[in-house]
Amino acid sequence: MSGVLVLNAGYEPLHRVSLAHAVRMLHRQVAVVEQAVDGKSFGPYPLPAVLRLVRYVHMRWRSRGGVPTWTRSGMLVRDGRRCAYCGRPGDTVDHVQPRSRGGADSWLNTVTACRRCNHRKRDRTPEEAGMALRYRPRVPTFAELLVAGR
Repeated sequence: MSGVLVLNAGYEPLHRVSLAHAVRMLHRQVAVVEQAVDGKSFGPYPLPAVLRLVRYVHMRWRSRGGVPTWTRSGMLVRDGRRCAYCGRPGDTVDHVQPRSRGGADSWLNTVTACRRCNHRKRDRTPEEAGMALRYRPRVPTFAELLVAGR
């Protein structure tokens, strides 16, 4: 997850946009640069890392306790790209309850794993494979996914 973080007028993280979209927002004056990359510019604008909207945008679906949609990249961000079994850097999705046994792609059934641990576990549960999880899978917040996804 890269791009420019967009904050609401009240400083709540909203989403990420591409650099081109960020520059368009600056040009239309709907956002201001809250944090810039030191010493770099994009035309007349400092190279933005974080933008803040000039006007507040009410996000009803978030304030009602909505849950972020599961994505592979979101799961990797949630777990800090660390293997849930050994703690080394991980880049694969492991299903705690294997898909071959009815497990689904969901926040509570997937963890990040390194290739070695993922191959070792195969289509077994962690208990059957004799592998303990270092943390329990959980549902992240929208803010956690946006801010950590730099």
